[in-house]
Amino acid sequence: MAFQIDGFDLDNFVRATLAEDLGEGLPGGGRDVTSQAVIPADAKFTGVMDSRDPISVAGLSVAAAFFRALDPDCTVELLVEEGAKAEPGTDLMRIEGNARALLTAERAALNTVQHLSGIATLVRHYVDRMDNPECTLLDTRKTLPGLRHLEKYAVRMGGGANHRMGLWDAAMIKDNHLAVAGSVGEAVRRAREAGVGEIICEVDRLDQIEPALDAGATRLLLDNMAPDMLREAVRIVAGRVPTEASGGITLETIAAKAASGVDYVSVGRLTQSAPAADIGLDFTPLD
Repeated sequence: MAFQIDGFDLDNFVRATLAEDLGEGLPGGGRDVTSQAVIPADAKFTGVMDSRDPISVAGLSVAAAFFRALDPDCTVELLVEEGAKAEPGTDLMRIEGNARALLTAERAALNTVQHLSGIATLVRHYVDRMDNPECTLLDTRKTLPGLRHLEKYAVRMGGGANHRMGLWDAAMIKDNHLAVAGSVGEAVRRAREAGVGEIICEVDRLDQIEPALDAGATRLLLDNMAPDMLREAVRIVAGRVPTEASGGITLETIAAKAASGVDYVSVGRLTQSAPAADIGLDFTPLD
C-alpha cells in the first residue's frame, strides 16, 4: 500500500524539496553539479541507511519517495516498520540504483528521516516517562510551516496523539482571545453562537472553570497549573468535559502532571524542539 497521510501531498512535497535543493528556476540551477561532474552517468550504487543512536523510526517511506522520484527503476527495501524502536547499528533501508540519482536525493531523504525520527524518538521518551495509559500525550500547532502533516505523523509514530490539526477544526480560546472578548464565558458563548462544534478553552485560574463550562466549552486546557492545582481543577470539572494540562511541561514534570487525573497532556516542544536523530547512509559502488 502506498504511503498516505490525509491532507498531505507526498508527490508535491518531494518535487518541491528536490527543486529547492537543485535550484530550479535560478541561474545555473536545475542540476546537481557535483554528481554530474564526478559520477559517470551509468554508474550504480547500493546503499544502507542505519541508525547510530536508539531511535523510534519515522519517515522511511517519505525518504524512499525521494529516491524513486529521481530513479524510478531503483530498488528500495524498508527493513523496519514505521514507529518501531531501533537500536544503534540497526539497518533501516537498503537501496540500489543509479549513483547520480541516489546521491542527488540523499540529503533530502536523510534530512526527512532524521527530523521525523527525532520527533518520534522525543515523543517516545515523553510517553515512557509519563507511564500513564489513562492519559494521552498530545502535540500542538508549534510545527514548521509546510511540515505540519509530516511532523504530526511523526508524533503518532512515537506513541503520541494529535491535537487539532490547524485553525479550522476546533476553536481554541486563549488569553489573547479573552482579552478582546472580555471574559471566559463571553468568549465561549460567542464561539458556541457561531456554530463551532468543538470549543477548547484555556483557563489558568480555578474560578474560570464554571463560567467556561456554563457557556458550553467542550474541553478545558488547564494552563501552567501545578499538580495540586490540576487535581483540584479535575475535581471541579468532575468529568463533565475532558481536561488537558499544558504549559512548560518537561520530561521531569510530565509524570506528576499526568497523574493529576487530566485526560491529556500537551507538549509543544515535541515538534518545536526535537533534535534530529543520528541516522547515516553509506553507499558502495557496484561493478
